[in-house]
Amino acid sequence: MSSDSRFFEVINLKKYYSVSSGLLVDRSREKFLLKAVDGVSFEIREGETFGLVGESGCGKSTIAKSIVKLERPTYGEIRYRGGNINLMNGEEDKWYKKEVQMVFQDPNSSLDPRMTVGDSVEEAFIVHKMYEGDKEERRERVKELFASTGLKPDYLKRHPHELSGGEKQRVGIARALAVDPKLIIADEPVSALDISVRAQILNLFLKLKEERGLSYLFIAHDLSVIRHISERVAIMFRGRIVEMADTEDVFEEPLHPYTKILLQAIPGRWYKRGDRGYKINTHFKFLSWEEAKGCAFYSFCKNATEKCNCRKPKITEVKKRHFVSCLN
Repeated sequence: MSSDSRFFEVINLKKYYSVSSGLLVDRSREKFLLKAVDGVSFEIREGETFGLVGESGCGKSTIAKSIVKLERPTYGEIRYRGGNINLMNGEEDKWYKKEVQMVFQDPNSSLDPRMTVGDSVEEAFIVHKMYEGDKEERRERVKELFASTGLKPDYLKRHPHELSGGEKQRVGIARALAVDPKLIIADEPVSALDISVRAQILNLFLKLKEERGLSYLFIAHDLSVIRHISERVAIMFRGRIVEMADTEDVFEEPLHPYTKILLQAIPGRWYKRGDRGYKINTHFKFLSWEEAKGCAFYSFCKNATEKCNCRKPKITEVKKRHFVSCLN
């Protein structure tokens, strides 16, 4: 694995949406900014699997969409091999979109039901003008991709409705690999699959990483999945990273109260003395995202003091390679 920390960087990324009404919004006010991502920074090293964990709505998928340029950040930078991706255009932008590919959460919605799955994978070659004028060569490459993801050649002529969920996700992975990317953004790629199939797909990701020297940003809300596949992990809450460290350090020595609560939810997990029974504060004043001025976890933390409501904690290295965003 390369130690080049400039392979991929997210620097103080922010993505705000203007919202006029909603369940948690004071309807007497016309608009407010929903801070979907609020100052997130991390790096991915070449050849590494970096996990991003959090509950639904914490901003994980917004980060993924920003990386593959489906969303434009409100503020901050995303840098690939030293270049700011939002300043790329023309040939440089085409190069980036080949280098960084995405595997989506729902394989059903990511495949065109009118096309055979073979045509869906081959389309990537056509879009990126690969093997132009040589349909036979393109078909051979599709067969190779199917073989590498565990699909038989006769699947090329099938339509999505003829495949199981796991098989459709294998097609999605094959399509992402078609242009020989270096970084895969995997956005909850196993959450829509049966439990019996999840391990197969996770092991496929691991196999492909070794064979192709891939790097992953692996997004999930299931901590057991992240522990199985990731070398480092960041925990997100309400648009911010609250803890980031090597995966085993997070699982064995969690430091942020939110991380401890997440880990306690894993059935059968063994806890060290003092970690068991860390509970959410049940006597809190709920603060919506627009009201929170300090720590994102202030309303729920039993150890919170008034300073936690007034100051945003900076993510700080409290142990070697272990970063926490907490004032206490």
